[in-house]
Amino acid sequence: MSRIGKKPIPIPDKVKVNIDGQRVEAEGPLGKLEMTARPEISVENKDGQIVVTPITATRQARAFHGLTRALINNMVVGVSRGYEKKLEIFGTGYLASIPEGKKVLQLRVGFANEIQCPIPDGIEVKCRDQQHVEIKGIDKQKVSQFAASVRAIRAAEPYLGKGIKYEGEVIRRKESKAQKK
Repeated sequence: MSRIGKKPIPIPDKVKVNIDGQRVEAEGPLGKLEMTARPEISVENKDGQIVVTPITATRQARAFHGLTRALINNMVVGVSRGYEKKLEIFGTGYLASIPEGKKVLQLRVGFANEIQCPIPDGIEVKCRDQQHVEIKGIDKQKVSQFAASVRAIRAAEPYLGKGIKYEGEVIRRKESKAQKK
């Protein structure tokens, strides 16, 4: 059995969790999320905690046991506290902005044209200044995927460190070939 899957999920006071067969809904102060569990997995509410157990002992059921528990836990945490990713942009002339009235993140990161990244529904994006971008939302997968796709536009390179990186991420710097001589 999965070590992660064995752990029960505590339900915070402000969160309501409804389980109807394989359908799990979590509603909290920040919003509402829902998912459908795989047929190999059983989800129950016992004593104010959610317990996930595999129905059969097949390889596939064991594989989905921990995954299902992690997805439900992400839902509960998302509707109660939410998720946040912060990006830093480093480089001369590199900047990010959000035009008023539009759901688009504009990036100038060394290409000939500005990059336009449409912001998905359910995600809030703010630019504190031109070098810092904050991405918030209740769905961990959406927040992480959008942050990763923005970072992938121009990931920080190891020679000068120019590009987009997560806040707190350490870029291992390399020595240039001209300095080695």
